[in-house]
Amino acid sequence: MLEKHESWMARYEKTYENDAEKAKRLNIFEENVKFIESFNNNNGTNKSYKLGINEFADLTSEEFLRYYTTNHGLNDYKFSSTKTTISSFKYENMSDVPSEIDWRKSGVVTSIKDQGECGCCWAFSAVAALEGANKLATGKLISLSEQQLLDCTTENDGCSGGLITTAYDFIVKNGGTAAESDYPYEEHQDSCKSAQGTSDSAVKMSRYETLPASSEPTLLTAVSRQPVSVGIAVNEDFHLYQSGVYDGNCGDQLNHAVTIVGYGTNENGTKYWLVKNSWGTSWGENGYMKIARDIIGIEDGLCGIATMASYPIV
Repeated sequence: MLEKHESWMARYEKTYENDAEKAKRLNIFEENVKFIESFNNNNGTNKSYKLGINEFADLTSEEFLRYYTTNHGLNDYKFSSTKTTISSFKYENMSDVPSEIDWRKSGVVTSIKDQGECGCCWAFSAVAALEGANKLATGKLISLSEQQLLDCTTENDGCSGGLITTAYDFIVKNGGTAAESDYPYEEHQDSCKSAQGTSDSAVKMSRYETLPASSEPTLLTAVSRQPVSVGIAVNEDFHLYQSGVYDGNCGDQLNHAVTIVGYGTNENGTKYWLVKNSWGTSWGENGYMKIARDIIGIEDGLCGIATMASYPIV
C-alpha cells in the first residue's frame, strides 16, 4: 500500500507539509482503496458503475464534498429579480428527437476543465453550455472564461456557490463574455476587470431559457438540440466514481452544477445522461460521467438532474 501511495503521489504530483500529514493521508488513501476494491468485487454484478483510484483518493468523502461542491445548495439561491432575458421553451414543439446524441462528436464541447478547490461549478457549467451554443450558432468553438464570471458575477458567492442563470444574466448585460485565453482561470475570486487580450466579449448571447418543467422528457428535447446546464445533488458516492452508468445514491439538495452534453443507452439497455464535469480528467471517464436516465418513479431524474436546467441562446 505504501508503494501504491508513493506511485499515486508521483502521478498526481502530490506533496505534504510533513510526515504526520503524509501518514494521515496514507491511512485515508488505504481506506479508500479498500472501499473501491470491496465495492467493485461485491457490487460488480448488480451495479452498472465502477469506482476507481483518482486524484481525490487521499481525501475523505467529507473533505471531497467540502472542497469540490458548493457550500450552499443551489436551491437556496433566489432567481435574480432582474432576469428579464428568459423566453419561452423554444423546443416545445420539437418531435424529432434522436435516440442518442453525443455533442463531443460534433466538435461542440471543449476539453475537460478543472475547477480545483473552488466551488464555482456554476461558472464552469454556464461556460460549457455557452461554448456549445456558440459553436452550433457560428461554427466556432471558443474556450470561454470561467474566471470572468467568478470575478464579475457579484450576485453569486464566488467559490462558495451560485446560480448558473445569474452568470447568464451577467453575460447578457455585459454584452458578452471573454475568451479563456484573455481572462485565464485562477482558482479563486478576484476583482472584476477587463479582459487582458483582444476582446471582453468574444462570445455574445441574446437570452437564456430555463426548462419549464422538471421532467426528463423535456430535458431530453433540449439536450437533443444543444448542451444544457443543470444542477445535481452530489453525495459521497461521487467521490471515487470511475466508469459506467451511475445509478447509486445522491445528495438531498442540489449542490453541484454540470453540463449535459448528450444521452444514450449502454449495451445492457440502461439509459443515461452524458455529463461534462469540472473535476479534471482523473475523475470519472476522463472527466465525464454517465448518470442513469428514465428511472421509474423518479420524475425529475436521478439526483434531481431535471429540476434546475437552463441553456443560453446565441
